[in-house]
Amino acid sequence: MTSSFNYSTHLIPPRPITTQSTQRPTSQRPTASHHTTTEPNSSLQQTNKRRCKCYDMYKQVVPFAEAWSWQKSIVEERKLLVDGNEDGLDSLIVVQHQPVYTLGTASSEKNLNFDIKDSPLPLYQTERGGEVTYHGPGQLVLYPILNLRFQKMDLHWYMRALEEVVIRVLFSAFSLKASRVEGLTGVWVGDKKLAAIGIRVSKWLTYHGLALNVSTDLSPFSQIIPCGIKDRGVGSIKDLLRGSNRPSSTSGYHDEDDGKLIDIAHESLLKEFCEVFQLELCHQSISILRSPDR
Repeated sequence: MTSSFNYSTHLIPPRPITTQSTQRPTSQRPTASHHTTTEPNSSLQQTNKRRCKCYDMYKQVVPFAEAWSWQKSIVEERKLLVDGNEDGLDSLIVVQHQPVYTLGTASSEKNLNFDIKDSPLPLYQTERGGEVTYHGPGQLVLYPILNLRFQKMDLHWYMRALEEVVIRVLFSAFSLKASRVEGLTGVWVGDKKLAAIGIRVSKWLTYHGLALNVSTDLSPFSQIIPCGIKDRGVGSIKDLLRGSNRPSSTSGYHDEDDGKLIDIAHESLLKEFCEVFQLELCHQSISILRSPDR
């Protein structure tokens, strides 16, 4: 892979993930709680949906470190509101990333097919759960910053709910029948993993999130053992549609139009995310995130 990016290794000491639930994962479809906002003059008093600020940069390729910084900044602000019982708005960041490897709190160097001191791509140690994964263009990443007090205070439920979002997207937008794998986190079509999920929760505020391979170049995954899983591969929506015999008109996608495929997946992701978590998106200016005053 050729790129103009600086491929120096960036290692940041990890922080241990907080484990706040011991309930075993289930394959049941999550059900979202309904809550009414008390904000005056809000149409959400009629819809019974919690508001969620959406910073939508799905067509932009954003450095991982920048998006990571945004999340942590929002979480710290929200913690103060939670402490004062004033937390009223959730947040969602939607991006694509420049090529990067990220490590979770469970990561082992044994799952890297290169010397950690000589990474072929930027490498970040994060505080999310899980193992090593790859992010890059053609992959849609959702970073929900939700207050689980208004959903369900159960981390396993939350991860199953994120999986549910992707499962619904793959079926409704692309007629792909996806599934979970018992004992593992993520979403598969056959033995190919299309979506990786890694989260961090602090004071019941979530961050990090899910990554869905849409038209992603999958070759960088060969340099790692994705999520530490050796006996299953990684796939993308694009490759699965190419391998199917269905007409391209089934999804509105044509092989030469990756941008169209991203558009379809993005629209469906936002729709299903709102349905599963019973949220109403309020689109925000990206400049707010990039403000030096944050």
